[in-house]
Amino acid sequence: MLRLALLLPLLLAACAAPNPDADAPRSAAAAEPPAVVAPNANLVAQGIPPIPAALVAEVARYTDFRGHNFVEWHPQRRELLVSHRKAGASTLQLFRVAAPLAEPEALTDAAEPVRRATWEPRRGDYLVFARGNGGDEADQLYRLDLATRNVTLLTDPSRRHGFETWLNRSSQLLTSSVPLDRSTQGSAREQPRQTFTLIDPAEPTRQRRVGELPGAGWDVGGISADDRQAVLTRYLSANESQVWLLDLASGRSTQLLPAPGSKDKGVYFAAGFERGDRALWVLSDRGGEFRQIYRYELRRKTLQPVSAHIPWDVDQLAVAKDGKLLAARINVDGREELRLFDARTLKERPAPALPAGSVRAIGLHPASGEIAVAMDGASGPSTVLTLDAAGRGAIAWTRAGAAPGVDTQAFADASIVRWKSFDGRSISGLLHLPPQRFTGPRPVLIDIHGGPEAQARVGFMGRDNHFLQDLGIAIVQPNVRGSSGYGKTFLALDNGTKREDAVKDIGALLDWIATQPRLDASRVVVRGGSYGGYMSLAVAATYPERIAGAIDVVGISNFVTFLRNTESYRRDLRRVEYGDERDEAMRSFLERISPTSHAARIVKPLFVVQGRNDPRVPYTEAEQIVEKVRANGTPVWYLRAENEGHGFQRKENADFQFWATTLFLRQTLLR
Repeated sequence: MLRLALLLPLLLAACAAPNPDADAPRSAAAAEPPAVVAPNANLVAQGIPPIPAALVAEVARYTDFRGHNFVEWHPQRRELLVSHRKAGASTLQLFRVAAPLAEPEALTDAAEPVRRATWEPRRGDYLVFARGNGGDEADQLYRLDLATRNVTLLTDPSRRHGFETWLNRSSQLLTSSVPLDRSTQGSAREQPRQTFTLIDPAEPTRQRRVGELPGAGWDVGGISADDRQAVLTRYLSANESQVWLLDLASGRSTQLLPAPGSKDKGVYFAAGFERGDRALWVLSDRGGEFRQIYRYELRRKTLQPVSAHIPWDVDQLAVAKDGKLLAARINVDGREELRLFDARTLKERPAPALPAGSVRAIGLHPASGEIAVAMDGASGPSTVLTLDAAGRGAIAWTRAGAAPGVDTQAFADASIVRWKSFDGRSISGLLHLPPQRFTGPRPVLIDIHGGPEAQARVGFMGRDNHFLQDLGIAIVQPNVRGSSGYGKTFLALDNGTKREDAVKDIGALLDWIATQPRLDASRVVVRGGSYGGYMSLAVAATYPERIAGAIDVVGISNFVTFLRNTESYRRDLRRVEYGDERDEAMRSFLERISPTSHAARIVKPLFVVQGRNDPRVPYTEAEQIVEKVRANGTPVWYLRAENEGHGFQRKENADFQFWATTLFLRQTLLR
């Protein structure tokens, strides 16, 4: 097992340097072996062939796309907080952008990624950010003083913390936390409780616990103007959630939606208080298949629909502080759009004029109402722009970074394709075709999203553009049953004992690929991450004769061991989706459908990628499938990062994963 770290820039420079003896005759025995690049010291690579330095140099221009993600507006000034990875850096950090297209100013420079933060809401003299360690997602909260750049830990490391929202009348921050497995035993590990605490970040010892609730699926949707109540979402599953009120003085919680005892179960998300606290803004699918915006009047307990005319899910709702505007992010068949509504008349406003692409995040300035929008698309990673409160006058605030020699404007949009599955149901996906210069039927990479309730959406393909642009590999991103975005009925079609129906959707996709003149059904690799990793393993075991290989990234290999070992704060939520392994009949079913039970049928090359500190899908899920498939004599590549969790976040690790994936695809699809 090779664990030697090389200095890549020096190696590449040496490879590129002219050789004064190049024309001198040399025997074959004296020829030097090709230069290779070894994994860095935090990577464990087993069964992976040496990575040629020539391959690394060839794909280098696809490894440095650098976008900007919107985090928050400054509470007073017209400036943005964004997350970004600067050139030469390993991880995402926080940056301040003081004006449109101004040079981003780095605020954090940590070894760990920092993505989420919030300004102190009065003067913005400091901010509070969340950060984990080595991908463990056991986030702690820190205060960053802007004047001194000093960082102060605010929270107890034996718990996982998140910031929720600020009070309106003081600089107190409402936070939430759950115990970590390492700090609990027995029944406490099975039934965690979520604690809400008010913290004064300027004086961290001033803390007051305001409530403790059963489970770990609670989120704060907003604070009443008088700071007396918080509106909460209780997430039970992808198909069921509730809205509650929490009294911040007494700690008493009251269920609002659906009304206790009601049969109107479904999705209810709290999106904040209406100005004046007479009503709440709520997202719910109670009126049909999709999540709509509702106004819930607290005294009358009535729901008034706002966006019923839009037959798609509302994914995000931002409420203007002055009570005049609602800004919504709508998922339209996998492309996210910005829609605006008058919060007083509840009528939709004219659509804002935005560049082509998909909206990833929105935020309203607390003073001016100016709208910040983060967007990406086929032609580049996320950038941030702003619109005035009426949705006009788009102004770019950031520019995406890319390596020289890459014309991202030439990258084509995906097309939406549909096929019939085994039961006649229509399944859709995104098809990315390589340029026309690649003739003949093209090999195919089927890339399956996680969740399982996630969705393949239109956006930037990042490093995968190399597969399209240089290798001529077509990419299909299917939205199998159980994906979000297509209604609550479709979302529930893979629950419990219906899990294998989603695998059959990929079988139907393989049938469809065989009918497409530009696609080669004899050269297909399936890849997936998280739940998509389970799907890639299940496809490899179910249709071994129809694929050339499989790539499993942080995937579930056995549902019973997964449910036993995933972090306690996630376990009950996952049981609702997959089934409760404590029930004997369900446990038997889960064992039967798990890839570890069918490892003997995985006979095509397999590449498994895993983070050692993954709290969601423990690394043991990867190691048990690697061991079982290797026992069959099947070639297995295994890449584990000791300083990562649920997916690789550090550039040096993600780059090596990309190099190895490129080599795997060349060997399985392009021979």
